[in-house]
Amino acid sequence: MRHAPSPRMRKVNELLREVIADELGGLKDPGLGFVTITGVDTAPDLRAAIVYYSVFGDEEEERATAEALQRAAPRLQARMAGQIRLKYTPRLNFAVDPSIEAGLRIDRILHDLAKEGSKETSDD
Repeated sequence: MRHAPSPRMRKVNELLREVIADELGGLKDPGLGFVTITGVDTAPDLRAAIVYYSVFGDEEEERATAEALQRAAPRLQARMAGQIRLKYTPRLNFAVDPSIEAGLRIDRILHDLAKEGSKETSDD
C-alpha cells in the first residue's frame, strides 16, 4: 500500500500507531513477544491499514508474535473504534517492518567495506 500520504493521512497513521502501541501493552497473550509498532499505512478510504512492527527475537518468536497480532486484531480494532472517530474503523493487517532488515543489511555492508578498507591500507 506504500504511498505518499497527505498531511491528514500522516496524522491518522500516527494516531493509529499510538493507539495500537498503547493497546498492545495491555494484552496478555503469551505468544506476543517484545514487539514495537514502527508505523501504520492506512488506505485513503480508511477501510484497511497495514501495521508495521519489529520483533526482538529469533524466527520462532517472530512467528508466535505474528500469530498473536492476528488474534488481537479484532480486539485492537474495537478499541480503536472507541478511541478514534473516523468514518470507518480500518481492518488491521500486520507486517514485519522491512526497513529494519534493510537497515541491518546496509550496516553489515558498511562494516564489511570498512574492514576491507582497513586491510588495504595495512597491506600498503
